[in-house]
Amino acid sequence: MTFRTATIEDVPLVLALLADDAVSGAHQGEYGEAHRAAFEAIEADPGNELVVAELDGEVVGTMQLTYIPGISRGGALRLQIEGVRVAAHLRGRGLGGQMMRWAVERGRIRGCALAQLTTNKARGDAHRFYDSLGFVASHEGYKLALN
Repeated sequence: MTFRTATIEDVPLVLALLADDAVSGAHQGEYGEAHRAAFEAIEADPGNELVVAELDGEVVGTMQLTYIPGISRGGALRLQIEGVRVAAHLRGRGLGGQMMRWAVERGRIRGCALAQLTTNKARGDAHRFYDSLGFVASHEGYKLALN
């Protein structure tokens, strides 16, 4: 498996991966101008990366990496990992673990002191997966919809 920064041509594939999800699939919407604008904002921001994973030339995974500077933890830089998906037909084969190890190493290279993520409480399999990678459910997360 190889990793690369997503291009605008990858965005429909990324959306398809995100939409193929029982918990959050309905939130993706049809590919359109809002997605193009979001991609352009990510692409222009050196603190953000939309990444795709390829296997035999096929996009089979995605994740967004955000590097967050902060005052806490001695001014530490944090790696936020979001939107992690592996193609449904390939789940359970270790690709997600490869993706996450690559992301964590990318954070180390960028100087991050901490990698963090959120996951929906309904995702029991994801919780076990992140636990197996050494992530610790140390905090309770909250969200507030603004629109």
